[in-house]
Amino acid sequence: MSKNNQPSQVDGMGAIVHDEGVSFRVWAPNAKKVYVSGSFNKWNKTTMPLYSENNGYWSANVPQAKVGDEYKYTIYTSDGRNFSRIDPYARQVTNSIGNGVIYDPNAFDWGDDKFHIAHGNELVIYEMHIGTFYVNGDGGPGTFDSAIERMSYLQALGVNAIEVMPVAEFPGDFSWGYNPSQPFAVESIYGGPDGFKRFVKAAHEHGIAVIIDVVYNHFGPTDMDLWQFDGWSENEMGGIYFYNDHRANTPWGDTRPDYGRGEVRQYIRDNVMMYLEEYHVDGLRWDATAHIKNIEGNEGNPANDIAEGWSLMQWINNEVRERFPEAILIAEQLPNNEYITKDTGAGGAGFNAQWDGQFVHPVRGAVITNDDEFRNLNEVAGALETRYDLDRYRRVIYTESHDEVANGRARVPEEIWPGNVESWFSRKRSTLGAALVLTAPGIPMIFQGQELLEDRWFHDQDPLEWNRVAEQNSILQLYKDLIALRLNVSEVTRGLTGQELHIFRVDHEAKLLAFHRWAEQGPGDSVVVVANMANQTLENFVIGFPRAGIWKTRFNSDADVYSGDFTNTPSFDVEAQEGDTDGLPCYGEINIGPYTVLIFSQDE
Repeated sequence: MSKNNQPSQVDGMGAIVHDEGVSFRVWAPNAKKVYVSGSFNKWNKTTMPLYSENNGYWSANVPQAKVGDEYKYTIYTSDGRNFSRIDPYARQVTNSIGNGVIYDPNAFDWGDDKFHIAHGNELVIYEMHIGTFYVNGDGGPGTFDSAIERMSYLQALGVNAIEVMPVAEFPGDFSWGYNPSQPFAVESIYGGPDGFKRFVKAAHEHGIAVIIDVVYNHFGPTDMDLWQFDGWSENEMGGIYFYNDHRANTPWGDTRPDYGRGEVRQYIRDNVMMYLEEYHVDGLRWDATAHIKNIEGNEGNPANDIAEGWSLMQWINNEVRERFPEAILIAEQLPNNEYITKDTGAGGAGFNAQWDGQFVHPVRGAVITNDDEFRNLNEVAGALETRYDLDRYRRVIYTESHDEVANGRARVPEEIWPGNVESWFSRKRSTLGAALVLTAPGIPMIFQGQELLEDRWFHDQDPLEWNRVAEQNSILQLYKDLIALRLNVSEVTRGLTGQELHIFRVDHEAKLLAFHRWAEQGPGDSVVVVANMANQTLENFVIGFPRAGIWKTRFNSDADVYSGDFTNTPSFDVEAQEGDTDGLPCYGEINIGPYTVLIFSQDE
């Protein structure tokens, strides 16, 4: 270990707990002197210096420091200024403008946690905001522990992955999380680092993976000690962690990290590895990767591309794939770019999947449109067909996400009939959209409360209304049934996890869409999905089928078990007979209710 008057010999950044105290290391290349102070030295700012490592880093070992102590750095510059800073690598803070807290990342008891995330085509994701998912207090935000109380609910719903909106420390108590002040510290109001670990452990015990949302396209922009961290900056910009020219500009402030600086690249890489190593997360979703790739987030202006931003994603994703091959890496690349999910060897960024704007906008638009005449089936068919790099599971598909249900937009049932989400039209067409999400090829995702017909729009101070579990239990059951079919729980719908899709009927007159999904074809595998996208009932309607024999109705979204006022148009099992129809070798007659999805398959 290091002597008291020398740099630390302990590896790692920030406050590193070891057998002989705590090692502190910080990057401050423009500092003249750096000190650490805290509860371990009665906050004396000048009695515990860090020593220069002659490479921009400063470090020292402090034997009397211990886990739980609060601390800060004081940075002195050659022109006489000094700054009090929270450790950029602090795993825990008192709050976004408070102090760092010495934390031992190895102390948590994970038990025998050896969870394995499902394969991409066998995932159903539930997007969650910790602050609003379950609030069991007196108006404060929800916490990791309160969310754990509803883990059995999610298990019963059938989802097998939670995508958690960002949990890095942010200003105040309420936020979406996309304004990280301290990227390495887990939000204190939610329960801090141990709270998040309890959450991940509980999810794994319930058979549910955890995917964490991370924000590297910008930091802050407020309550941010990273800003001009060691006093240096150019053009009155952000200093060592940020670009100091026009490349700093983002829609959220002039706080784009400098992807060309080795130390900043390492900082972001270390943050990714922290979540995977220390928190046992099963994947990451990178926010707004278009703004890492391009100054304006614009695919159409390559002159503004940030080459080092692209190489940063490649570098990190390569290491993740090597060290954590099961982890899923998702990009919010809007507008979409097929290269974001190509392998790095082919010039891609190396993500497994991307949020698919080419699905959500056409499908959401189709179910929200009030006039059946203007419902565009070609656009819906195109949304079903879209794939990236010839892999149908390189995309995440949805009709609701945190972006789609806020910022001037609302929940799908609210968009269908504002102020009347429990209307017949809102229930019928929102569940029609959900059925398309859960039967189309891609990784399906629902947003918290979607399964409860949550009203209005997403807001970080508007918690889910859990009384809706009883009020909307039938709609909840519809989602459970769809998810079970999507995951082939009964082993009769394996095709819904397959790569293959054939849209064999796009009927503009009847407003009906029908498609065949399969992995290898045959009984128990091939699935036929029929969507009636108009307010009409079709009886004795002939469509094609891929094989002769009995096709059993596995799902009918018009059944009165899902609502007493649904028309309950009987969908009998179909006996398909030989005869070319819709380009398929067989045909059969179906009955289908208004705004309804039917799912058929054959027994083994």
